[in-house]
Amino acid sequence: MVVKRPPMGWNSWNTFADKIDENIVRTMADVMVDEGYLAAGYEYLVIDDCWSLRERDAQGRIVPNPEKFPNGMKAVADYVHSKGLKFGIYSCVGNYTCAGFPGSFEYEFIDAQTFAEWGVDFLKLDYCYKPVSEQGAKLYRRMALALDNCGRDILLSACSWGADETHRWIKSTGSSMWRSTGDVFDKWSSIRDIYNIQKGIYEYNGAGCFNDMDMLVVGMYGKGHVGLEQGLTLEEYRTHFSIWSFFGSPLMMGSDIRSADDDIKAILQNRDVIALDQDSAYRQPYNVNGDPDVWARHMDNGDIVLAIFNMGDNGRGYFIPFSELGLGRASGRGLEIRNLWTGENLGVKKELITGGVNAHETVLLRCKVVEVG
Repeated sequence: MVVKRPPMGWNSWNTFADKIDENIVRTMADVMVDEGYLAAGYEYLVIDDCWSLRERDAQGRIVPNPEKFPNGMKAVADYVHSKGLKFGIYSCVGNYTCAGFPGSFEYEFIDAQTFAEWGVDFLKLDYCYKPVSEQGAKLYRRMALALDNCGRDILLSACSWGADETHRWIKSTGSSMWRSTGDVFDKWSSIRDIYNIQKGIYEYNGAGCFNDMDMLVVGMYGKGHVGLEQGLTLEEYRTHFSIWSFFGSPLMMGSDIRSADDDIKAILQNRDVIALDQDSAYRQPYNVNGDPDVWARHMDNGDIVLAIFNMGDNGRGYFIPFSELGLGRASGRGLEIRNLWTGENLGVKKELITGGVNAHETVLLRCKVVEVG
């Protein structure tokens, strides 16, 4: 299965953890459609850990917990599909999942066939309880091979947390996306740390095997399973969403979108910012003018996107000469610039742009190349 753009959807773990059941899944499917998330591009609804019984059946198959999913997993998948969404589920490369439920180690082909029969479209495969003697790369290759031969297109999401230098071998496995970090939490230091990790591995990202920076915490406000302290501010949520989108991470919502207010919807459904994430060229970003927090990325239509991330606790300025972007003084070209969060058109600039960024704020500028006098 080849995935051409970073997957988008919703995952149950950040909010519900083990408290997931059929009614929640059905309700979330309704909300994703009725509240405009599917229309914005969020198509996968993924159940994370804790959905099964503690033991396999006599045939070696994983069994959904009948108290949580009394109608079985195929009925759940059928409902999700009836809403125009795709259905995802969770397992692990090890003997057990992270919460101690049956993992897929040495059951890869049985599980792949089971998931195909249920109508699964997405498999998140975690990294807990992996036998020490087994290489992670081999285990992901094994599951990818099983999925490729199960008779159904099932996206493999490798959740190895960046362990064992995942970035160096993941593209050999057949995974469509791979976790590059540990778990995200709804606090500023978590977002900052995940961003800093990207500075050392962003060149390993690429089309068909997308660098997953973990689920979004936008809108959690300190609630749910990974909600800590008071959560992020609205500005910090914008920065969080900007980082994930600019670097082309899969966008998997994790908040309880049933209660999302208009401000949170405006972030999660900002089509201009989502367009950065979903740009078909998927070109590698680069630093501008030697500043580690000022970035540029060239889009498929010839535009350039500038991202200025201020992860510090004080305001800062920025200075971006267009010569750093490929527009020399003799080019006869400048940039028509629009702020993607405010919607403001900043007009045409000839040789450079300067400005300021508040603490924990991000400025995202989409720039169209134009002729200038």
